[in-house]
Amino acid sequence: MIRYILKKFVFMIVSLFCLITATFVLMNAVPGSPLQSEKATSAQVQKNLEAYYGLDKPLIEQYGIYLKNLVHGDLGISMKKKFQEVDNIISDSFKYSLKLGIASIITSVVVGCILGIIAAMYHRKLMDNIAMIIAVIGLAIPSIVMAPVLQYLLAVKIRAFEVAGLNGPMDYVLPTIALSAAPIAFIARLIRSTMIEVLNADFIKTAKSKGLAGYLIIWRHALRNSMLPVVTFLGFLTANVITGSVVIEKIFAIPGLGKFFVQSVSDRDYPLIMGITIFYAVILMVCRLLADIAYVLVDPRMRVSGGKVGK
Repeated sequence: MIRYILKKFVFMIVSLFCLITATFVLMNAVPGSPLQSEKATSAQVQKNLEAYYGLDKPLIEQYGIYLKNLVHGDLGISMKKKFQEVDNIISDSFKYSLKLGIASIITSVVVGCILGIIAAMYHRKLMDNIAMIIAVIGLAIPSIVMAPVLQYLLAVKIRAFEVAGLNGPMDYVLPTIALSAAPIAFIARLIRSTMIEVLNADFIKTAKSKGLAGYLIIWRHALRNSMLPVVTFLGFLTANVITGSVVIEKIFAIPGLGKFFVQSVSDRDYPLIMGITIFYAVILMVCRLLADIAYVLVDPRMRVSGGKVGK
């Protein structure tokens, strides 16, 4: 297991280095200067700004300086948000994205598993059709459409919730629903298809013949074996929910990290673009690693040998 984790960790470092390099090159390949929007009164002021941010140096030297600072944990200073360090911007805004992400992940897993279990237990019956209709709706309607619809119906018309902001626990309901709809549908379909197969397995028939209660069969045997695809998907879900809430944060006016990422791209704020991209990449890679480890731990049939996972 240790060798397997170390191998994954080395792969993460190499992938992160390639991502940093590609982002740096693509970002600097865009014509023009990120300081062009500054209201400089003279060419000298423009030169002073370029010297302050190191833009007057050759590109390869800028890249080397950035990597050196990155190793020391320095993500630089924002070009548009004066005197604000990138790591402070990330730490201050990510807490909102993290809270919303955790709420959405818990909602996705719990509701998705419940729908999947119901659909599998009542296979080809009314409850199965209802659960799958809900799943199809969740997959068919994108969050960019669902979010304003929820705002209009539940916040503007009924006034059951606030239109925007995260000032209290109830303010998480609408953005959580909008962000969790697609993952709920995907998990429900995963659980349904896997559990239908598991419920027809010989060990389930043996448990039924011994008189074991139906809910115990589902909880102890069927659900555990059906959760393996969900565990694999959970790593991607965690990363996608936390890093993919840009649209939801914009619609609900949530001061999360996605808001600053969109602004940094439109403002060509190089340090902030690089910092948030690296931060998102680390989250994605760590979540994938944890998902791989969890898969091995959950399934006793899996074993790790020679840095590889196998049966």
